[in-house]
Amino acid sequence: MNDKVLNQLMKLTATEKKRLKYQEFYDDVPKNAYAEMGPDSIINNFFFEQKKIYISRHNRFSPYPTHSHTFLEINYMLRGSCDEIVNSTSIHLNQGDILLIDIGCPHSIDYLGSGDLLINILFQDTDINIDLLRGMKSSKSVLYKFMLDRKTSQKTPEPFLLLSQLNDPSIIETLDKLIEEYYLQREFSETIISSYLSILIAQMTRSFTVQSSAVLSKSQVLISDILLDIDNNFKTITLKQTAQKYGYNKNYLSNLFKITLGNSFSEVLNQKRIMQAHSLLQISSAPISTIIKEVGISNKSYFYSKYKKMFNHTPGTDRDN
Repeated sequence: MNDKVLNQLMKLTATEKKRLKYQEFYDDVPKNAYAEMGPDSIINNFFFEQKKIYISRHNRFSPYPTHSHTFLEINYMLRGSCDEIVNSTSIHLNQGDILLIDIGCPHSIDYLGSGDLLINILFQDTDINIDLLRGMKSSKSVLYKFMLDRKTSQKTPEPFLLLSQLNDPSIIETLDKLIEEYYLQREFSETIISSYLSILIAQMTRSFTVQSSAVLSKSQVLISDILLDIDNNFKTITLKQTAQKYGYNKNYLSNLFKITLGNSFSEVLNQKRIMQAHSLLQISSAPISTIIKEVGISNKSYFYSKYKKMFNHTPGTDRDN
């Protein structure tokens, strides 16, 4: 890893200095980041107001109490080791181990010492492109099944996945590059970080496979195909055209989509459009009104309302236009 980044990660944070001085827990998460507070706190999408992917080094010198997230998290043990309780299961992480934690999964982290570096990589499931997942289908991977279940709202046997004793140095190399790119903040960093995350998921899938437990149901295959269509044709795709393409009654397909995903076809489609607009705002100089049309949304008020709900701020915050 880049020496500059590693030295930055080793430095004491303000929170760590307080913990060492007073020998008690000080929270590093602001109150407005909590959807619920208490014994089983829930942390919301606060971290994604400015970034699609959020990376941090876990603060040391105090146990972290039980909490869950409204997003996915990768814990990567960069140096040292640590113990976690994840969904009532005791897990020990050694250097190089990776723990993937699902949305809503309760977990706590034990005391970390000065030589322990635990990296948190936070991302929403919308950041995992369905085309990437479908490309992994033939591998029959436990990781593929885990990620596809997040896309199709199917309940996984365990809301976490431990990937230990890595034999693939390319995974560690990608993790290091991902972390370096995040902390060095060079030009086009966000685009490169998103690409590295996709590469990381693909490499992890290749390294950790199972047999028949990852076989997809007929409805999963169908919904996976439709999600790919939405990814590729979000500007013009309609439910009617999709039903005709796959030979299903429009109402039947609509109900199946709602039951399988928990959201309607139009909700998922507009979510994709708004995510695309978010990306365009960061790389394009076109006016916001032009971008709204470009992604296939005709109602400007609807766009602003949904955009603010998704990112907790207006489009103008991302780009002055």
